[in-house]
Formats: sequence, structure tokens, C-alpha cells
Amino acid sequence: MELRQLRYFVAIFEHRSVSRAAEHLRISQPALTRQLHQLERQLGTVLFERVTTGVVPTPGALALHEHATAVLRLADASREVVRSAGPAREIVRTGLPPGMSTSWLDAKLRALKDKVPSAAIAFTDASSIEQLRMLRAGHLDLALVHQRPPDQVAGRLLYDQPFGLAMRPGHPLAGRTRFGVADLDELRVLAHSRDQVTTEHDQISAAARALGLHPDWVFAWFTENALACATASEADAVLLTEPSAKRLLPEWPWAPLTDPGFALPTWLARQAQVRTVVTQVAEVLAA
Repeated sequence: MELRQLRYFVAIFEHRSVSRAAEHLRISQPALTRQLHQLERQLGTVLFERVTTGVVPTPGALALHEHATAVLRLADASREVVRSAGPAREIVRTGLPPGMSTSWLDAKLRALKDKVPSAAIAFTDASSIEQLRMLRAGHLDLALVHQRPPDQVAGRLLYDQPFGLAMRPGHPLAGRTRFGVADLDELRVLAHSRDQVTTEHDQISAAARALGLHPDWVFAWFTENALACATASEADAVLLTEPSAKRLLPEWPWAPLTDPGFALPTWLARQAQVRTVVTQVAEVLAA
């Protein structure tokens, strides 16, 4: 049994999907499936059952996961010990949602390097809903999410990013410096699905209905492929934040949605009882 196989197993376990795990690992799905089958043959048991939404771990997988994560944490710590020729750094598993401000994240990583050198940040890309599930299951130490965390975990609001419209180049509204909700009327707008931005999805939809407006909404789950989704749906505009627009739709002019304004919050969530290093990292992120 190889560490690589354990990493593949943990990725499938945490993503609950072979295809999503393969995308996260940046390998082909057939290659990942072969590695999974080889691990199952070595262990003499089936680790996952296929369902319509992905895979479900068997009792054997549940037992293996705790052991595998412990082994991988030790392996990662061992590499850090050799690299630094000093004490092992503690891994702080941190979730990242789509649409994060890269400038904010870069500044926080520099601050963490200076203020908490004992922390090794290990990022996991996941939606807010998936991160909160992983946090409850103990698969994440910190979650950066775009929705208010439940009362069972400690949450702190970090910052808000205004929503706006990225207009298709050449559209009559392209080049505007701001948009009102009234501009959404009869506009074909691509927006994130409710599972991705629940509260803000409901607020914007309710504001349009209250004014008797009829946007031609196209709701879709997208992260990196906004342009493909917009092209396929023939959208006039895409509703998203400025950092996401600059990264995903650089040729589409963006302007904030005002009158009223809507913001995408970013919250920091963690369990009430955590390791000291997790608390230290959380304090730097919240500063």
C-alpha cells in the first residue's frame, strides 16, 4: 500500500465522488478508479458504494479514513521536518470557497508566515455547504464560507464583497458604472445556484419580485467555468463579485449592483474546541 493510494482514497472519501476527487487531484477519472480498485483488492474489501449523487463509504472505508488521515498527516509532517531541519509544523486544514479575494488571501498568507510560523496551511477547495459538512466531520480545521455558520460552530464575519453584473461585451448596458435592480428586468442573467450562495440568492430574487421585475434567470453551479456557462446559456450578464469577474470573465465589463446593494459575505468557521495553532491561525485571518 502506497501513500499515494491513501491520498486518493481520502480525496474520494471527502468529495463523495470519484469524478470530483479526480478533478481535485488533477488526474483522470479512469486512473483514479484503477487505483481505488487496486487498493480494494489489497485490503480485500469494497470501500465505496455507488449512488446517483456519487459514492457512499462502506463501514470499511469509515474505519480506514481515520487511519489514513493520521498516516498522511505524519507523512506531511515528516517532509516539513526534513525541509526545515527543525520541529515539525502543524497542518491546519483550511477550506476555500469559490470567489475568494486573491489580494486578501495573499496578504493573510504573508501574515501567517510571519506570525504563526509553526502552522502549515493545507487548503481544500470546496463549496460553503461542503466545507461546513467537512468541518462537522473533523475533516477541516477552519472553513471560509459564504454563508453564516450554524450556531453549533464558532463563526466570525471577515469581509463583504459587493455583487455586480459582468455584461457581455457589446451589450447595450456594457460600460455602465453601476446597475440597479431595475436593470435586471427582462435581462438574461446567469447566477450561482442556491446551494452556492443561499441567502444572497434569495435576497436578490425577492428584491426583483417585489418590484414586479422579470429577470430571465439562469441558475447554475459554476466555479471556474463561468464563461462556458454564460456562452452555453446565451446570458446577457453574469451575477458575481468583482474578483471573480476579473478572474473568470476578464473581457466582460463589471459594475456593482446597487439600489439596493447586495454583498457576498465571507465567514470564518471553526469548532469551539481546537488546537492552539488553529486558534492562532484564526486570529490572524480575522485581524
